[in-house]
Amino acid sequence: MAMARVSSGLQYPERFYAAASYVGFDGSKSPTKSLTSKFSNSTALLLYSLYQQASVGPCNIPEPSSWKIVDHSKWASWNQLGNMSSAEAMRLFVKILEEEDPGWYSRVSNSFVEPVIDVPMNHNSKSEPVMENGNSYPEMKTISSENGSQVGTEDKDVVVEGFGSVGVYDQWIAPPVSGQRPKPRYEHGAAVIQDKFYIYGGNHNGRYLNDLHVLDLRSWTWSKIEAKARADLTESTPPVKLTPCAGHSLIPWENKLLSIAGHTKDPSESIQVKVFDPQSATWSTLKTYGKAPVSRGGQSVTLVGTNLVIFGGQDAKRTLLNDLHILDLETLTWDEIDAVGMPPSPRSDHAAAVHAERYLLIFGGGSHATCYNDLHVLDLQAMEWSRPAQLGEVPTPRSGHAGVAVGENWFIVGGGDNKSGVSETVVLNMSTLTWSVVTTVQGRVPVASEGLSLVVSSYNGEDVLISFGGYNGRYNNDVCVLKPSHKSTLQSKTVQNPVPDSVAAMHNATRDVESEVEAGYDGKIREIVMDNDPRTTNSKGDLISTLKAEKEELESSLSKEKIQTIQLKQELEEAEARNSELYKELQSVRSQLAVEQSRCFKLEVEVAELGQKLQTIGTLQKELELLQRQKAASEQAALSAKQRQSSGGVWSWLAGTPPSQKADDG
Repeated sequence: MAMARVSSGLQYPERFYAAASYVGFDGSKSPTKSLTSKFSNSTALLLYSLYQQASVGPCNIPEPSSWKIVDHSKWASWNQLGNMSSAEAMRLFVKILEEEDPGWYSRVSNSFVEPVIDVPMNHNSKSEPVMENGNSYPEMKTISSENGSQVGTEDKDVVVEGFGSVGVYDQWIAPPVSGQRPKPRYEHGAAVIQDKFYIYGGNHNGRYLNDLHVLDLRSWTWSKIEAKARADLTESTPPVKLTPCAGHSLIPWENKLLSIAGHTKDPSESIQVKVFDPQSATWSTLKTYGKAPVSRGGQSVTLVGTNLVIFGGQDAKRTLLNDLHILDLETLTWDEIDAVGMPPSPRSDHAAAVHAERYLLIFGGGSHATCYNDLHVLDLQAMEWSRPAQLGEVPTPRSGHAGVAVGENWFIVGGGDNKSGVSETVVLNMSTLTWSVVTTVQGRVPVASEGLSLVVSSYNGEDVLISFGGYNGRYNNDVCVLKPSHKSTLQSKTVQNPVPDSVAAMHNATRDVESEVEAGYDGKIREIVMDNDPRTTNSKGDLISTLKAEKEELESSLSKEKIQTIQLKQELEEAEARNSELYKELQSVRSQLAVEQSRCFKLEVEVAELGQKLQTIGTLQKELELLQRQKAASEQAALSAKQRQSSGGVWSWLAGTPPSQKADDG
């Protein structure tokens, strides 16, 4: 497509062509290459589209049918200019260049000759693949979506930095990574610190791992960290065992990484917390106090302020758990929480998030044979569980999924239901508890896996989701990124249908009344002053009298409001007292229940002992009957023998041989 020459009668032709030549529109087949070497990606696209508008006119070509994101970006940027005149496009082109590079014109030769420029948009060109370790990888590929469309950036002419290559929203894209890739795995730990994406441990072919890798999110380069245990160990930092593990949690804290819990071949009795310092590339063990939870894997660990909230998981004996523990990172003290309400059923491999620094949300997970799609909310102030209604497109049951919160939006990716991987990426608005589908992928792709990881990072003020690894019939080590279009409108909204908190509501009502009274008083004074400005009235005394009267009236109203405030405070105190009594009663009932359970257990033991005694008595009874039968048989045999002896003597006498004689003869 040849670019048409702009007539010299326009306002900026010479300066425009000088500017175009300066930035690289000099007949090259790849003008955007020189653009992006001097300007940001967005500025380069804008300059390109303005040049097209000035040289060719409005965009009349169809949208590119190829899946290359660069072509789509070029077309979209040009198409958005509409019917802008060539002169206006020239003026804006020169204006933007002067803002970005004020001294450009002085570096251009005064003998500049207007060139004829030919810059085609070739939508059918193919880029060469990148060779890495003998394998061929495309520079940018997109995960197939449900409707079959694909979007990617497979264009070497666009040189971008990090997330700048992600130009589309709500589509999973595999970026062009380089370096030594981690071994494929799932159930690993993942976290981001300062544009560095860390991967630790995991499961590969049934073997637990303890390697540590980092992906530079600016250069998309992998590297392996040769971590070691700290040498300057003291009593407060006990030695660390770099035991291979899976199903653990990796949490960023004060520019360090905390690895919490996880399955190991030789599990400890309680949860261990390991600390990795990226500056020194060393591991150490965090010394904690209090009773640590039993060791486990597949739990959720959520950072809430300076506290780690641990829920559920599966212990070394494959027992599913639904206990709740908190580790205070300031005091390093464990605390087991006995929350009221109905907690989630025991489970592992679920997802958890915190909203408004107050509400802990638990979604999904699984037992040994069942997967869940229920949503539970824990009010961390009242320490009370609830199960609110879910709105929108409620996700299907799943386990092994990953989630990350971005403002009030909670994104859930992957997971499975013991049959297949989940293909939908969904988002929950935690303020309204409404679900919606972000995108759907096709086939056995990495983001439809179990045990994958999901983190969030930012580029130019925009959030980008990053997933890694997982298992969907094969172990993955792929990196996928998605730029969500969902934006948070208010970060501090509370969850719809939260656990009722009448005491907190009463406090809020009291504060609202007081603030409204004060605001009303001040506003009224200002209104009187404005209506009775001394510059517009002839009587200063009348103004003072009016102000005094209004002040007395407002003070009277304020007194009434204060009385109502006092009454509300009294009602609040009564409500708190009733709440305290109810809590004491609850504790008493729990104590009685514990006593009754203990008594019931003792009775069950006694019943079992009595049953054993009855069984013993039955056995003795049978033995007695057997002895009695044996005795009767013996007596009968003795009697028969005696009778036979008696009968032999009579017959001998009848034969003429008296018994006494027989005895003498013998």
